[in-house]
Amino acid sequence: MGRPQGRIDRLITLPFSKSVEISFKSLRVRFFRSMITVSSLTLAVSFLAFVLVNLDVATGLLTHGGSHAATVLSAAGYDVDQAGGAVAMSAKERWIVILSLLVCTVGIVNAQLMSVTERFSEIGVMKCLGALDSMILRLFLLEAAMQGLVGALAGALLGCLFSLLTGAVRFGWAAWTDISWAGALGSVGLATLAGCLLSLLGVLYPALLAARMEPIKAIRAEH
Repeated sequence: MGRPQGRIDRLITLPFSKSVEISFKSLRVRFFRSMITVSSLTLAVSFLAFVLVNLDVATGLLTHGGSHAATVLSAAGYDVDQAGGAVAMSAKERWIVILSLLVCTVGIVNAQLMSVTERFSEIGVMKCLGALDSMILRLFLLEAAMQGLVGALAGALLGCLFSLLTGAVRFGWAAWTDISWAGALGSVGLATLAGCLLSLLGVLYPALLAARMEPIKAIRAEH
């Protein structure tokens, strides 16, 4: 049967691969702005990975060193549970980690809001051409995911490296020989995952704001 007169199909689908390509090109165009977001995330995740791997180093020392290692670790400022064979971060470290991640999230939100403001006209044109809200949202989330993966992975690896070097300086080569490398790898993965989640969380509000904009208002907006 033929298409009914007057019917207009407005649904435009964008393949996922094309969405990834558009998001990647957008990051390349705004490279320096993207680097601000990535560097902020890298620093926060680096500190988180540093603390987590430090705990892995201390746990390895405690497991192999017994009461002597517990004494040394306690003197170094670790919260040692010798009976349970575990080492926990101090309350001070926990608050510093939480604050650093919070500041990082606020920075990501601010950077993404500025990005949305700069792209009002671009968003308006895309919506006038038939782009759905979900399509705009997907593009921003993909950009955040790319930034988050790169920044978080780089930060996690840097934090792990500095933690191992610090452990070697403070406790000697036992910090390298006694550590559980599987645990350290898990800490790097956890820090990377946390960074990616922070990046997605930070872009969620700006992305929703961009997706819900009226096309004409977006095109006419002054920025």
